Amino acid sequence: MYITVKQTAEKWGISDRRVRILCSEGKIPGAYQEGRGWKIPYDATKPTDGRYKIKESLIPIIESKLELLKKRRPFTEGELERLNEEFLTEYTYNSNAIEGNTLTLRETDMVLRGLTIDQKSLKEHLEVIGHKEAFDYVRQLVSESVQMSEKVIKDIHYLVLADKKEDRGIYRRVPVRIMGAAHEPAQPYLIIPKMEELLEQYKNSKEDIVTKLARFHIEFEGIHPFIDGNGRTGRLLVNLELMKAGYPPIDIKFTDRLKYYQAFDEYYLKNNISAMADMFARYLNQKIDLYLSILDM
Repeated sequence: MYITVKQTAEKWGISDRRVRILCSEGKIPGAYQEGRGWKIPYDATKPTDGRYKIKESLIPIIESKLELLKKRRPFTEGELERLNEEFLTEYTYNSNAIEGNTLTLRETDMVLRGLTIDQKSLKEHLEVIGHKEAFDYVRQLVSESVQMSEKVIKDIHYLVLADKKEDRGIYRRVPVRIMGAAHEPAQPYLIIPKMEELLEQYKNSKEDIVTKLARFHIEFEGIHPFIDGNGRTGRLLVNLELMKAGYPPIDIKFTDRLKYYQAFDEYYLKNNISAMADMFARYLNQKIDLYLSILDM
């Protein structure tokens, strides 16, 4: 659901002009331009300071907000179920849309409710169902504090790839290329050692969780271990680790897909991790603010 610049300005107590500036500068995740106006996610939160640098201030801000969140009364089981249900619809829509699924947000919600959309392919319906089942499984892993492993990754992928039964949970056996990308995926014979190395590096990393996950995500997508479903699986793994650490899950918007793709190129062309880390951090900061605002109501 999206609201207008005027509605956002009234909600945040700032001018319409300031909201438009924030939109044009890319400081409101998920906002997109439609004609002469802007559409802004209804759950978007007012940016605290669009000029911060990821390493110097946003990470400590997020960490302090997490501690604040932990000290507040916990959500009831019913409240968490409602929050996860609302999140799941948009998350499934955005993650699938980034990969080319043409179902709209409304249609995604209808499929999740068991309805069939006329003139839409079975493949697109199965992608919605598979993503939901994979996210439900991730929530189960979080509740059991399961350590990330190749088995966990393959299990999540198995659920994600509901439309390709023979390729579910299996590393690819053919070379692939990602059109327009600045990086060439690993050759099939290198996938197993590279995945083992990636998991070991992640386990031993001393970086903050946002930077660590940004690096893991880029490297995972760079290996591209599966024939299909790598993006959706990779984003689910990010949320698995965030939720295990006590953070809320994040949802990279379809409208931010170009920035998302550019963050991969920044890493592989310039060895710059901050573009992806900054994107993760902004989404995470916004989501924690949303949870705190709900608890304050």
